[in-house]
Amino acid sequence: MKMIIIIIKDNDADILTQAFTAENFRVTRVASTGGFLRSGVVTMLLGVEDDQIEAAIQVARKSLPAKGHEKRATLFVVPVQHFEQV
Repeated sequence: MKMIIIIIKDNDADILTQAFTAENFRVTRVASTGGFLRSGVVTMLLGVEDDQIEAAIQVARKSLPAKGHEKRATLFVVPVQHFEQV
């Protein structure tokens, strides 16, 4: 299992959240602050199986086409050593 962490601007967060849920990915949104001038950003967390990683990344790419040379999201894929729901 992997955790995908996505950092995205506030104004793009709804588009990406809707795209993930339409593709049956569960997503948790956390409001955060960062970047130049402490602009509003959202951190999204997705827990996915190893075989779903590329599909989730493709959802992000399709939903957020680049605006010129500007990147619209930063993604991290990190291993999950233990997962439990209580």
